[in-house]
Amino acid sequence: WFYRMLRNAVIDHYRRRDAQSRALHQHEAELAMAEVLEPEVEAAICACITALIPTLKEEYANVLRAVDLDGKPISEAARELGITANNASVRLHRARQQLKKRLEVACSICAVHGCFDCTCDKVLFPRVR
Repeated sequence: WFYRMLRNAVIDHYRRRDAQSRALHQHEAELAMAEVLEPEVEAAICACITALIPTLKEEYANVLRAVDLDGKPISEAARELGITANNASVRLHRARQQLKKRLEVACSICAVHGCFDCTCDKVLFPRVR
């Protein structure tokens, strides 16, 4: 009985280690394949996002701008906004969820084509821009 438990524990250890190793190699491969966006593509994508951010709650929009657009760490953005880092993380998560839903609604037609030559801002947000 003891030998069987010991053997199972050793096997589980090696399986877990191998799974972690495979996951690490897969992540490295994904990072290597990640492409850098061209400035024109990034500008087209950012145009839709920038037009939709003001439609979010102000507290969500502020943390989204600070972390995703300005590239600040969550802890720094939280300090600037006068909230805890945990609160900032929750707000950021909720803001991203709301932004995703609004992008799907607003850019549903152009999202099929990858937001190239985007026309949703002219149709849905004529006053925002």
